[in-house]
Parts: sequence; structure tokens; C-alpha cells
Amino acid sequence: MGMAYFPVFIFLFMVCLCQSDDRLTPAKPLLPGDVLISEGGVFAIGFFSLKNSTSSSYVGIWYNNIPERTYVWIANRDNPITANMPGKLVFTNSSDLVLLDSTGHTIWTTTNNFTAGGGETAAVLLDSGNLVIQSLNGTDIWESFHYPTDTIVPNVRFSLSSVDVTKRLVAWKGPNDPSSSNFSMGGDTSSDLQIVIWNGTRPYWRRAAWGGEAVFGKFQRNSNFVISQTIVDTGDGYHFTVTVPVGSPSVRLTLDYTGMLNFQRWNSSTSSWTVFEKFPSPTCDRYAFCGPFGYCDSTEYVPTCKCLDGYEPNGLNFSQGCQRKEELKCGNGESFLTLPTMKTPDKFLYIKNRTFDQCTAECSHNCSCTAYAYANLKNVNTTLDQTRCLVWMGELVDVEKFDSTFGENLYLRVTRSPVSKKSTVLKIIVPVMATFLLLFTCIWLVCKSRGETSKQESSEESTVLEPFQRTWERKSRISIG
Repeated sequence: MGMAYFPVFIFLFMVCLCQSDDRLTPAKPLLPGDVLISEGGVFAIGFFSLKNSTSSSYVGIWYNNIPERTYVWIANRDNPITANMPGKLVFTNSSDLVLLDSTGHTIWTTTNNFTAGGGETAAVLLDSGNLVIQSLNGTDIWESFHYPTDTIVPNVRFSLSSVDVTKRLVAWKGPNDPSSSNFSMGGDTSSDLQIVIWNGTRPYWRRAAWGGEAVFGKFQRNSNFVISQTIVDTGDGYHFTVTVPVGSPSVRLTLDYTGMLNFQRWNSSTSSWTVFEKFPSPTCDRYAFCGPFGYCDSTEYVPTCKCLDGYEPNGLNFSQGCQRKEELKCGNGESFLTLPTMKTPDKFLYIKNRTFDQCTAECSHNCSCTAYAYANLKNVNTTLDQTRCLVWMGELVDVEKFDSTFGENLYLRVTRSPVSKKSTVLKIIVPVMATFLLLFTCIWLVCKSRGETSKQESSEESTVLEPFQRTWERKSRISIG
């Protein structure tokens, strides 16, 4: 009888094992050779070594349902465990994950220090690829998505915080070296409105300041594959999110060791990752490619550096950018030229709670202001200021001309243009000429009128004298005869 229930017992035991395969508890550490798999089998976490460095091991998360091992997160990327000191990942009673080597030395750890008691918390690997530490009521105490490596997967809220640099995306140092390189990506250090790739401390690529677009990037190869990039306001700042429809192939965004930001999707027919979009391009996208006051015209068949209106190249090429053709004279008739579909420059001053007219006044009343741009954020779900007034003092760098699909109006301060100068001259000359013409016409009419009167009087006089003239001529002929 007991043996009859033995297969059922084994089955229930295996079910329990499977149900616990996606989580760590204080009673269940992760050891070398162990693998935790998310509930839907999408992602896995475990120890691994790279092909060229079997002496070093790491704890990381990878795609479980893709044959090519692809890592999306690594805990100890800059502090690998050596082969002669195998480690273990434990979940402590203080709700922290701690990676230890065989001597008990801490290799990596979280710092939550949250004591729930009674084994009520656990570290759970989700089908999104996120490793979270959850309390009994489902509250996330910590999550790996907040501390990315080099990859963003769909539905991750990537923080654009300008304060916490630990939340940046950091590229691998090489194709087989996961340690941190000089290339990183995150929110701008002076504003949450734009995304920047740095090479060390120098900007390498920059996405223009967010202008309130609900979806500011969208790629579509066919009806079954659409990827959208959105900016989300969570109340504690802006976050960048990539979304794809349910049932789409696996998609990831990676910052590689060359500084290239790649959008990739898994191609099941070739069993490989396909890059369908990447930044920066070899020309226009590189930071400040055309120098100060220059811009890259990407609407041309071959992207070309040009100078903003009122500027000329500062040298034989654009390595030094552009300089003004004519110095501005503050308060002496400057105007603002509207440049449509532009990538707004870097190094702006963000002035909050301004209308468009107030934003214009902020720039026009300041002689140091070279340009401004404005966007209304009322059409998007934002809990912060619903206006975006940007002004620039001094140089304008990293500017680009887009096609009609992207970009926004940039209002550039210029001296009175030749066209406007001609218009002003014409406004003066035309009335003067009209006055002279009218005066000349009046004089001509008066003269003409007087001439006709004189002819009429002369004609009347001739009519009166004509009989006497004829009589005199008749008498003269008689006398002679």
C-alpha cells in the first residue's frame, strides 16, 4: 500500500522543487553548478566562467530559452571568484544577498539590512530578468534592474537620475571581459531630460533633451515586431523604458565595449542576435562633431557639417566649429530665427514653470542668451513641471538637423539679417519715393494745366486778330498792285 503512493510522493516532491527553483531563501543558498530558473523558464541565474578565463567565475543572469549564452546582469563583474576558491550566494536573515568565496570572504553584497523575521523574505528571479528581494506582502526591497550591467531588457525602468551614477549602464571592457570599461550611459549629470554616453568623463554621444514625446523612438520591421522607447515619470524622476508587444522575439539594448548602443533582437531562424539599430553613427551622432555653433545636416544624402545662420567656419574645416560673421549688439535690433526639426544643443539652462512667451522673454532680455527652445509636457503623464523652457548662454554644441520626423524648433538669436535690413531700407525708401512721385505728378499736372490754358488764350487771341490780319494783307496787295 505504501509503495503504491511512492510515485505520487515523488511527483509532489518534484513539483515543490520546481516551485522553489526561482528563489533563494536563508535556508537555500546558490552553489556552483546550481541554477535558478524563472517561473516561465525565460531567465536563469547561476555561476559561470567565460571561455577564455575559466580561472575566474561570476554570478549572473542569462537567457534560459536561447541557445547562445547571453548575459544580461552580473553581480561581481569587477571582482571575480578564483577557481581555487569556489563560492556561494546566500540570502541572509537581514534580507541581503551575499556572495562569499570558500574562505568566507565577501565578494559582493547588497546593503538592505531589512529584518523581517520568520523567513518571510526571499530573492526571486522573475520572467522579466529582474532578480528581486521581496517581503511577504510582495514589496520589492531590492532589485537588480536598479543596478544594471551593460544591458536593458523590455519593461525595465532605467533611471535617468543625474545624481546616482551607480545606476548607469556600463559596458564590458572587452568581448570576453565583463569588468567595467570607460564607456557608460545614463542621465545627464546636469539634467534628467537627456541620455548621454560617456567615454570616461567626456560625452561621447547624447540624445537631445526630451520634448514631451509619449513615444520618442519606434522601430518596426514588420507587423509582428515593434519596439517603442518611452520616458516615464514615476514621481521620483524620469525613467527610460523599452517596450515590445506580448509574443515578440527577445529584445535587448546593450552598450558594447566600443561605446556603441545596440538594439538587438533574437533571430530564431539563424540562432543569433540581429542588430536593427545602433548609435552613434560614424558622422552626425558623435558628440559635438561639427564644433561650436556648427551643426550636422543629416537631411543631406551625405551628412554634412554646416554653420548656423549668421556664422561662418572658424578655419579651413569644422574642427574649431563656427564663429559669428557679425558681432551682436545687444538691444540693437536683434531677432530670433526659427530653425525647425533641430536636435537641441547641449549645456542648456532648464527654467521651470514658464509659458512660451515667458521663455522667449527669458532669452531676449539677457544679452548672453544665444538661443532658446520650448516644449509643452501637458500631453504626457508627468507629475513634475509640465513646461520645458531651455535657454543657452554662450556656445551651442552638438547640434543636428533632422528630417521632418524628429527634432523641434530652436530659436536662434541673430543680428538683423540682410533680408530684414533690405526690408527696413525698403520701408524707408518706398514711402519717400512714393512722396516724390506724387509730388512730381502734381507738378506735372499743374504744368500741363497751365500749358493748356496758355494755348487756349493764344488760340482765342489768334481768332480775334485774324480779320484784321486778313484786311491788312488785302490792303497791302491793293497798294502794291
